[in-house]
Amino acid sequence: MRNDVAYNEYSGEVLDQLADGGAFLTVKVGDKINTMAIGWGSIGYMWGKPVLTIMVRYSRHTYDLLEKAGEFTVSLPKTDQLKKELLFCGRNSGREVDKFKECSLTLLEGKKVATPVIKECTLHFECKTIYRQVMEPGLLDPEIQEDCYKNHDYHRFYIGEIIASYRTA
Repeated sequence: MRNDVAYNEYSGEVLDQLADGGAFLTVKVGDKINTMAIGWGSIGYMWGKPVLTIMVRYSRHTYDLLEKAGEFTVSLPKTDQLKKELLFCGRNSGREVDKFKECSLTLLEGKKVATPVIKECTLHFECKTIYRQVMEPGLLDPEIQEDCYKNHDYHRFYIGEIIASYRTA
């Protein structure tokens, strides 16, 4: 059962989960579906719309899919669950492995987008990409540059309008 919730009803939980364990970012293009673990992002309100901001490195398989998809979903497990699966999805590429099969993750059809959510999670966001931003390394704080981008594998920012947010049992 899916219970609709206000996009910001669990915003504290979203930020805590991103910082503590991560979430699954899922993208679908045609018959290709991939998920990856994300640990950075934010939830907010911009341009009169509820939004979720995510970051994906250019080197990731998900980046190629996200550029074509125009939408994505984010599924958050309970804080103490799916840590092993998140770790696997963060360390392995969908180019080489079927993460859903390897982690026994079940896809659940999206309510408003073609991209599915992860059934084993409890909080879900369906998003339509409304803005993309290339990261400008020259504008980045030097400390962050040193801590996060020593290899110059930068992110692209995606702002997704949250068009559905719900909890599952």
